Amino acid sequence: MKLISTTALSKSIGITSKELFKHFYEIGYIEGDSNSRVLTEKGRAVGGDYKESRQHGKYIAWPENLEIALPKGPVDKEANKDNIKLITSSSIGEQYELSANKVNHILLELGLIKKGIKGWLLTDHGQKQGGVQVEMLQSGVPYVKWPEGIIDSKSLKETVNQFKGTDNTNQPTNAPNNDEIGFRQKFEAKHRATDGHFVRSKAEMLIDNWLYMARIVHAYERKLPIEEDVYSDFYIPTGNVYIEYWGYENEQKYIARKNKKIELYEKYGFSLIQLQDEDVKNLDDVLPAYSGQSGHWLRN
Repeated sequence: MKLISTTALSKSIGITSKELFKHFYEIGYIEGDSNSRVLTEKGRAVGGDYKESRQHGKYIAWPENLEIALPKGPVDKEANKDNIKLITSSSIGEQYELSANKVNHILLELGLIKKGIKGWLLTDHGQKQGGVQVEMLQSGVPYVKWPEGIIDSKSLKETVNQFKGTDNTNQPTNAPNNDEIGFRQKFEAKHRATDGHFVRSKAEMLIDNWLYMARIVHAYERKLPIEEDVYSDFYIPTGNVYIEYWGYENEQKYIARKNKKIELYEKYGFSLIQLQDEDVKNLDDVLPAYSGQSGHWLRN
């Protein structure tokens, strides 16, 4: 593997050596001052090493094909102006002992990113949370960097805990959602679906059975990955799709609950399939039609 100087590397990617040194400091590849730069373990991990020459003495060199991600576009400039420290999914994963790939799938469920043809793309909701679209300069593969504070996000922590099996979201909270509590108390989950899920109505049992027979992995009453204490009827990981069955249209209290939940789905940009009684009678026609609109989650 050919190693080249930071100056040579900066020329090859079209930026100044000053910009590249600054970037390497920010991401932790080097430390020290301009007179005594030191290669860190993180820098060594990506292939950095020391070289010597008669003219320059000892200096830090890098693989000539080193993947380098720099912020781009107006959003990046705004973040840099405010001195916001940005971190990658790998850094988030280090905090939670998860791989970058698993973190990205959690961020996908949170509605913060979406899959591109290659890499990951920032959503409108992700941009509101401070995400910045970046790309590998050599390959052009896009991904997203985040404000360091995302690690302390309540919704991220809850979703990570659910993923790792340490979820405690069913425990009482200081500010319970009275609508959800009232609904659950009134409609007991006593209908057993084919896959063993206990659901709250015959219509939900038919939906659950249809998903099971179609071999679609799904969860029942999945907590939405948001700050608000709200649960979906069904969640389909493939396609990141939620399903809500609205079966109590004659009760004003639950119409208000329905409208409030729909507003939250729209607020966070989640893909939502809404089913009425008539839809449940024709699931073989209705759900496959939704599949094409919501990320092709239905297996052929």
